[in-house]
Amino acid sequence: MEPYAEVAESYRRFAVEAADSPTFADWAAAVAEDDEVLAWIRTLPELKQQPNLVFAAARHHGVPAPGPYDALRAALLGDPGPLRATILARATQTNEVGRLATLVPAFARFDGPLALLEVGASAGLCLYPDRWGYAWSTDDGPVLLGDEPRLPCRVRGPAPLPARLPDISWRGGIDLHPLDVADPDDTDWLQTLVWPEQDERRDRLVRAIEVARVEPPTLVRGDLIAELPGMVERASSYGTVVVFHSAVIAYLPPPRRAEFDTLVRGLVGTGRCHWVSNEGKQVLPSVTATGPPIPEEHPTFVLGIDGRMVAQTHGHGRALRWVG
Repeated sequence: MEPYAEVAESYRRFAVEAADSPTFADWAAAVAEDDEVLAWIRTLPELKQQPNLVFAAARHHGVPAPGPYDALRAALLGDPGPLRATILARATQTNEVGRLATLVPAFARFDGPLALLEVGASAGLCLYPDRWGYAWSTDDGPVLLGDEPRLPCRVRGPAPLPARLPDISWRGGIDLHPLDVADPDDTDWLQTLVWPEQDERRDRLVRAIEVARVEPPTLVRGDLIAELPGMVERASSYGTVVVFHSAVIAYLPPPRRAEFDTLVRGLVGTGRCHWVSNEGKQVLPSVTATGPPIPEEHPTFVLGIDGRMVAQTHGHGRALRWVG
């Protein structure tokens, strides 16, 4: 095996996944072929080696994006310590509200009012599905819900697109390091996590922060597995509890993923909550296995309801292929 092969492969995969950000796609492809940079990245803890986090930290310390790979390379290899410290202290808490366009059809399957409980909530920006409009593009034409601004999503398959916005009675979340929408440093970091060339996402983020500032959610700092049962109990007095997460469980080591899977299935099985998962296809194998096979080369998220796949989704909410 070539040196740093595992890290190189993760950056090659990211180069494909980040195709809609030419800067990140170029950077990731170049890193995958650069042994010196791979060696530098390999000195980080495993969960801190991810491209999103390394690239965001570099941008946070002044590397221009869009910009050439050479500037990123020089910043990493010449770092006297601050850039590494940012990587170690921060996390990729993207909080992409565009994902709501794929989550709302799942939320619509439950009787309201809904008490939404987000695992890995970051700043809780995805806890406001009732404050956005939606523009689903289907084979039969556009389906619009709510007012502008509307979150766009291309839809394939017989997705049960709702005719009304969800009724949300409570908004809460769990995060190891919850971000505060009133803290400029936290909101600056969220904006840094938006990929280059994606101004529309950045504009949505600014509005999402404004929405959350008006009615802040109930965010609890702590381990998602340790805190989840108590938070489900807390939420239950407000309505139908829906535990959900998107691009979060991937950051747990595999044994902890399995532990979370067992825990939340137990909560669902005893009627204490429903569960909406939206993760990469390899993250929760028990959910992915309930749907049609997904080609190895096809990057996709898997949307699950109560542990069963119902759709394949784009990681930032741009597409939904209903299979359930």
